[in-house]
Amino acid sequence: MNILIAPDSFKGNMSAAEVCAAIERGIIRADRNAGIFKIPLADGGEGTAKTLTEAAGGRLVKTPVTDPLGRTIEAVFGLIENGRTAVLDMAGASGMELLRREELNPLKASSRGTGELIRAALNAGAVNLIIGIGGSATNDGGIGMLGALGFRFLDEKGEDSGEGGEALAKIHRMESGGADPRLKTVSIQTACDVTNPLTGTQGASAVFGPQKGADPLMVKFLDEGLSRLGKIWIQAGLAQDTDQKGDGAAGGMGAALRICLGAKMESGAMLVMRYAGFFEALEKADLVITGEGRTDSQSAGGKLCSTVARESRKAGVPAALLSGALEGDCQNLFPAFDYAVSISRGQPDLDSMIRDSSHDLSLAAENLIRALILGRNL
Repeated sequence: MNILIAPDSFKGNMSAAEVCAAIERGIIRADRNAGIFKIPLADGGEGTAKTLTEAAGGRLVKTPVTDPLGRTIEAVFGLIENGRTAVLDMAGASGMELLRREELNPLKASSRGTGELIRAALNAGAVNLIIGIGGSATNDGGIGMLGALGFRFLDEKGEDSGEGGEALAKIHRMESGGADPRLKTVSIQTACDVTNPLTGTQGASAVFGPQKGADPLMVKFLDEGLSRLGKIWIQAGLAQDTDQKGDGAAGGMGAALRICLGAKMESGAMLVMRYAGFFEALEKADLVITGEGRTDSQSAGGKLCSTVARESRKAGVPAALLSGALEGDCQNLFPAFDYAVSISRGQPDLDSMIRDSSHDLSLAAENLIRALILGRNL
């Protein structure tokens, strides 16, 4: 039996590579003769740059950037294809995981660090950029990112409007004359699986603002600010609308990249799967095992693991999900997965689950393979 292991990371716990290793240990205990292919994956969020770069045989580059609150941190981007393509993830420069929970504030958080990361990639000679925009802490419409690349956002007095979501209400016009000239020739792919528009009840602020620290009043204020920014772009002739799929991703970063930098939106999961060699390995597989830290209703509707399962089924290969936790009605998972199980053994708290997760994941993988062997022998 040839088994393809293709999981996401268990966020805040195990990297995708560590998840692969834990699943492999369990498989080997059950069947030493199994053929195993390990392909760690990501979907545009935290770890995308590292995962994709390592899968493509590239190298990682460290660079100083400012975090969402303006503090200097070290971020990384990857160089692949002989340095012509750079792989970045917004989470590493402007992500929620860079902040403590009490620091989350989309009125203050800026995407400037992502712009600095883009500039560093251009300085390294990249002419193609792959930018994962999952996991952001910002809701600033990408104005921080654009500011770092030479764009200016001015208020009615012609003065700088500031940064963060609170600046959106002040913006009167955008000036692009000072933008980095290299942006005119660079090719940009945005890796993201979010399809929300910029504003409205399904927009960036309403759907994602609360998880970034926005209360209902903030959500209304931020939505109005993004609407203002969108109208400025439309009036300037840069866009016809801000209702394209993905415009609302990362607090409006999707729209900023599309409208101001000419980026093309692609499924983050599919992009990483393609670069990582998933489809070549799938041709040889009898079973695919994927996994993630927590599975909810969104997981079956387009997240990385369901994308893995969908593509596996297209190829006639069954797909099993090993999850840190299953939430909601698990029956909803079976249209996507042939097998789905939580690896938890009933630990009393999250800390215990995280502590035991590698062991429990190996045990779940071992049990899955033993069940398959048992079924064959009946």
